[in-house]
Amino acid sequence: MTPKGLRASSVRELSPDLIDRNEDNPRLFFRSEEMDTLLASINRFGIQVPVTVYDNGDRFVLIDGERRWRCAKKLNLKKIPALVQPRPSPLNNLLLMFNIHALREQWDYLTIANKLPTVIELHKKENGTEPNESQLSEITGLTRGQIRRCRYLLDLPARYRNQLASELTLPKQKQTLSEDFFIEMERALKTVQNRVPDAISNLNQARDALINKFRRKVIGNITDFRMLSKIATSINNVGIKEARARKAIVEIFDSKNDVGIEELYAEYFELKYDQKKIVQNIESIVEFLKSQISADEIVEKEVRDALSRLRTLITKVLES
Repeated sequence: MTPKGLRASSVRELSPDLIDRNEDNPRLFFRSEEMDTLLASINRFGIQVPVTVYDNGDRFVLIDGERRWRCAKKLNLKKIPALVQPRPSPLNNLLLMFNIHALREQWDYLTIANKLPTVIELHKKENGTEPNESQLSEITGLTRGQIRRCRYLLDLPARYRNQLASELTLPKQKQTLSEDFFIEMERALKTVQNRVPDAISNLNQARDALINKFRRKVIGNITDFRMLSKIATSINNVGIKEARARKAIVEIFDSKNDVGIEELYAEYFELKYDQKKIVQNIESIVEFLKSQISADEIVEKEVRDALSRLRTLITKVLES
């Protein structure tokens, strides 16, 4: 289903005072440095892209362009260009905003996550069924990957969502705990819960420990959480003993120490994963050579030279 309401629209010059903000607008954060840049541009060049509104009797309600509208009011502009549309249904009101931003400027993931339950509920009310992930992607213009990332934030306890919201009000370069941080952390924690559940005695304590260590730079990068996932899956993937994996995870979740994810991964797990990758590469070479022999193909000189160097190294390794 695609949002309706783009038909029968017209561009008019409207007073910003006749326009109201849309209470259902998912956007939460209007960062000061972004607003200052836009304000300077509008002050110099005017509003180049009309805001989009719907007719609400003797007034109008924004569908798109709240930042431009805010700047216009701050600059005391008498008129601004506005694309006027018929009033949409509650569901289409939201979907119009989603699709406009999906094509142009993506909102913060937390912004989207906060409104997805409303979209789902309104869709269920209007259509009788709850949309699946594919349908949700189609009607909102979001990719399925974006929807999954939003669900990680949606599943966060309120105090962590509030913590993230506080960070998102800051300029990008001053944010410590980004959306990507929480998404990567939650992915890793879900993997640990599934693979080594008894390593987490209290999920929020584990979250607090990871946040604390990241702030103290004991965890140096958000991509380290992928190593945490690999530690949790190492029992099945590379034959690490469960006790070793559990001990490492418990150490990582202890906020009182200075043990990071990367150092534990490098010490106990990295070599095992490297060896697995080497075995996979060797098996690929073996399959290639078998195919060459069975097809009676002439092996190119470049390949023969590489195999010769490999044979010399293999002999040294096996004889050492």
